[in-house]
Amino acid sequence: MTTRTRLYRNGILALEDFPAEDISEYISEPGVAVWLDLCAPTPADFAMISEEFGLHELAMEDARHEHQRPKLDRYRTHAFLSAYAVCTAPDTGQLSTSELSVFVTESALITIRPDERFDIEEVVERWDNNADLAKHGVGYLLHGLLDHIVDGYFAAVQDLDDRIETIEDLLFEEGRQQIDTVQRTSYQLRKSLSRLRRVVLPMREVVNSLLRRDLHIVTEPLLPYYQDVYDHVLRAGEWTESLRDMIASIMETNLTVQGNRMNLIMKKVTSWASIIAVPTAITGFYGQNVPYPGFSTQAGFITSTAAIIILSVVLYAAFKRKDWI
Repeated sequence: MTTRTRLYRNGILALEDFPAEDISEYISEPGVAVWLDLCAPTPADFAMISEEFGLHELAMEDARHEHQRPKLDRYRTHAFLSAYAVCTAPDTGQLSTSELSVFVTESALITIRPDERFDIEEVVERWDNNADLAKHGVGYLLHGLLDHIVDGYFAAVQDLDDRIETIEDLLFEEGRQQIDTVQRTSYQLRKSLSRLRRVVLPMREVVNSLLRRDLHIVTEPLLPYYQDVYDHVLRAGEWTESLRDMIASIMETNLTVQGNRMNLIMKKVTSWASIIAVPTAITGFYGQNVPYPGFSTQAGFITSTAAIIILSVVLYAAFKRKDWI
């Protein structure tokens, strides 16, 4: 288990990486904002923060169990937020998610991560780059966290968009390898977009709820910053929806293209079969064991050969004119 702590006093970073047990000594001071991060916490850690901050048992239960829906629950003395950070695999574009549970109190922000997949150091760097907002306390810490998560949505959807453009270029290419690539990649992208949609859409409700003044989490000066995060969530959601429509169109177009190619192949096979049927029919007729005009004579052979050549050329020319060959 990894623990990170920070203490801001009147907008200035005063302490860092101090023992979590010392939080109770600072949390009651005016102008203090504390951040506590727990990675892979134990039951003892949950018991500690529950007692230290007076957290509701239902919120604690949600924090202990993974696979929660992105949401914001409000309790008397705090709020509980569940969110997901996302990233895409460089080789396949498969989307992976990292769950994060957040407790928001009047003077503390507690982040709980089940594993190391969510890089909290990037959030800390974002806080340091916007240190002028630290005077707004917990709202400043929560904004940096949400802004980082939402930026991850944009990075993921941009990567998926680029991959969709790549398979669009292969859509009308011939060759078994290109066809397999389009089919396999489009299916994988559709799964990733569906998973991303399940993460992004509920986040609109979460950020919108934070903008409510009765929660007293976001102060007046921070409202424009949270509104910017909300706009980014909306854009990411709309972008995800448009990409889902696009990948569905690609899959339908791919089926149509394959159907057209199959029809073209069938036309060619049928045309050549019709041409081959001509000599087969003529030679079969002259192969009868009964007398006929030209039987056992050179004239009969010449006549049958000429009929084969003339009819085959006529059929080939007719099919070629109709673009069946």
